[in-house]
Amino acid sequence: MTLVAGTHEAAGAPRLWAFALFGALLSAAGLPLYIHAPKFYVDTYGVSLTALGAVLFALRLLDFVQDPLLGKLSNALARHRAAAVATALAVIGGAMVGLFAVTPPIAPLWWFAAMLTLVFSAFSFLTITFYAQGVTTAGELPGSGHLMLARWREAGALLGVCVAAVAPVALGFTGAPFAAFAVGFALCALLAGLAMRPEWSARGAVADPVSFRVVLADPMARRLLLIALVNAAPVAVSSTVFLFFVESRLGAPGMEGPLLLLFFAAAAASAPFWTRAAERWGAKPVLLAAMVLAVVSFVGAMALGTGDVAWFALICLASGATAGADLTLLPALFATRMARVAPQAGEGFGLWSFVSKASLAVAAVALLPILEASGFAAGTENSEAALSVLSWTYAGVPCVLKLVAIGLLARTELREL
Repeated sequence: MTLVAGTHEAAGAPRLWAFALFGALLSAAGLPLYIHAPKFYVDTYGVSLTALGAVLFALRLLDFVQDPLLGKLSNALARHRAAAVATALAVIGGAMVGLFAVTPPIAPLWWFAAMLTLVFSAFSFLTITFYAQGVTTAGELPGSGHLMLARWREAGALLGVCVAAVAPVALGFTGAPFAAFAVGFALCALLAGLAMRPEWSARGAVADPVSFRVVLADPMARRLLLIALVNAAPVAVSSTVFLFFVESRLGAPGMEGPLLLLFFAAAAASAPFWTRAAERWGAKPVLLAAMVLAVVSFVGAMALGTGDVAWFALICLASGATAGADLTLLPALFATRMARVAPQAGEGFGLWSFVSKASLAVAAVALLPILEASGFAAGTENSEAALSVLSWTYAGVPCVLKLVAIGLLARTELREL
């Protein structure tokens, strides 16, 4: 396989702060959308939870086809990454404004689907290209390059999630908080694109793209993808119903923003700790310890009821800290394997992107209709039976899924990485 070396405009070391900033931008368009968008369209336009869940699942089916193709496109445009990334940033910024700041000119459900299609497609391309670039950049860093890069990239991503999760609440004084968030996101996309521009032009030109079949043919890559899918599911499930849980189960409307900030701030603060611990004791034992702590926190959430905000804050701290391990160490492990199996990594991270988003889509299509069928209705008085279903979907299901992920990781030998 032939790699064509790029030339760095400044002939300097990789700017890790730019990776952190771009990671923050991407993360703001990922998980927060699953937290905010469904509730926004339910509250503002009266769209049903079942319909929204179906749209989110259908978009993930689209990803099943397009993500590997976007990985190929990322490789094909390797010599023109700066221009390709600039185009994708314009698409995602414009679509975010359309999603939250534009009154739907057609049926709200169809507008929701159209704007999210643009957001998710651009998000996929940017994520694939970003992580593929990271594989090449990590090779230029001293020591454990992949863990060093992951420390910056994922810490930035987690900080981005923190900001995006609470921004609509913090911008309430504007009178149109979601519109303000969307415009702010578009401006941040411009800044992040400018910061990363030298990194795209400096490295990563690829002469011979690798089929994603090569990635899937590797047993360790397949195993890591499976672990990522199952391990991401608990956070996907809890994120999908987080706002409903705080508002209805805890009876604490208005506390969603601070509690989200607490969760993601704990994840961001813990990221450097997990990567340094992995460097000292190994990624597998550190990940297993974090996953066990996650199970304990989910079990604790099952017992909560109206008014238990302080207890839930402690759970957010614990579960947020464990999420820092998941979001930092697993991508670093996969990137390490991709450096051996498919150095340009476009197709590999096309699959990684799909796996990460598939868990969110499955959570939406499975849980939102179940909640609606139980009689649950956002913003109203709900029966104890409906609230019990809400508690199980928020905490019980993630606990079971996390136990499955623990079993998979425990049986995986990582030394061959």
